[in-house]
Amino acid sequence: MLTREENELVCSTGPGTPMGDLFRRFWLPVALAEEIPGPDCDPVRVRVLSEDLILFRDTEGRPGLVDAYCPHRGAPLFFGRNEEAGLRCVYHGWKFDVSGACIDLPNAPEGETFKNKVTITAYPSVEKAGMIWAYMGPKDKQPPLPGFDWLDMPKSNTYVKKFRLECNYLQAMEGDYDASHATFLHSTLGQGQANNPAMSASGGRIVLSDKMARYVSIEDTLSGILMVSANRWPDGRVQYGAAPWMMPIFCTAGIAGPGVYSSNMRIPIDDHALMFYRFRWSYEPLPAKELSSYESGEYIYPKLMPGTFIPVDNKSTDYNIDRVAQRNYSYTGIKTFPLQDIAMMEDQRGPLMDRTREHLASSDEAIIRVRRRLIKEARALAEGKEPEAPWHPEAFTYHSAGIALPGDTPVEEAVKRVRALATDKSKTAALAPS
Repeated sequence: MLTREENELVCSTGPGTPMGDLFRRFWLPVALAEEIPGPDCDPVRVRVLSEDLILFRDTEGRPGLVDAYCPHRGAPLFFGRNEEAGLRCVYHGWKFDVSGACIDLPNAPEGETFKNKVTITAYPSVEKAGMIWAYMGPKDKQPPLPGFDWLDMPKSNTYVKKFRLECNYLQAMEGDYDASHATFLHSTLGQGQANNPAMSASGGRIVLSDKMARYVSIEDTLSGILMVSANRWPDGRVQYGAAPWMMPIFCTAGIAGPGVYSSNMRIPIDDHALMFYRFRWSYEPLPAKELSSYESGEYIYPKLMPGTFIPVDNKSTDYNIDRVAQRNYSYTGIKTFPLQDIAMMEDQRGPLMDRTREHLASSDEAIIRVRRRLIKEARALAEGKEPEAPWHPEAFTYHSAGIALPGDTPVEEAVKRVRALATDKSKTAALAPS
């Protein structure tokens, strides 16, 4: 349980807040690259960390992320003209490049000299792995990009979509390191079966002999926390899974096929909504079967309302829960894996959970550790101590990993083996479910 002050600190990411300042020390995805498909394309509204911004791509194809309003008299730049290496306000013609410099001020005789004194808030932006990434912190604190193995992979090896959720980032993120929820929430009735064949390398279902998945190791790393869970199978083997979490929002949980890894990024829109970037990648080109399931299966990626990033099945429709299926087959009656999670996330006593009213158990140890780490780092920054993680790209090379071992394998040995797999740059680490 958190105090009211701690809960407000860890959940609030707007400008000037301790957690908002911490988030702004990291590069974060702010849009899909396809949202600005080519040079001089239409500008796009973006709201990130409670800031209203405009994203565009200039004549040379460079992404630009600037304040949503012209610094002259506050006119909305969404209606601006994207032309000739800059975004021009249609109210009085002021024009800004991707760096925020005013490059034309045509409506005043002093424009040629005055324009050098005018700037618009602009954040450094780059395109990587099908996403536009931005750094929104102080210019003199700008770190290198994180060293994710997938950041510079060819398009054939990665896949990403995003969708909007109506809740705070933290309550959505905490499900990724909740080891015990899957054997309930994502199960079918009878024998504890996980209800998604993709969770097994062989294509069959996983049958779990208990519902007591637990973390047997939780250790701090430079970039975050590395958790190792254990769950016993009916044949006596134990499934060990590594689930790294990296600051401030990079999670590695999620279902995927053989040789494919998961990355989940939940970027605060504000304190009551987020954009969920659900990313899949592989050291080899993604199999056609896997891509087909992403595009049309509606299991790993929820179906969206046309022209939006809002799931068709959402809070307003009670996720179209099927009570007949719940009584006879599905534990929840909610038809897809992500929607089962989303239904639990979006209304935990509202879009911003009051954690003073919760009662945590030993199975929530990882959740407690992540909260403590975020609070510790935010408080340290507020006291003037900069976070180390952004300056160590190599600390972000972790990915999920899983291995099934004989039941009599010492836990220390099992943790050592699965920890090594979490930095193994081959497809073998993802073969076993985790």
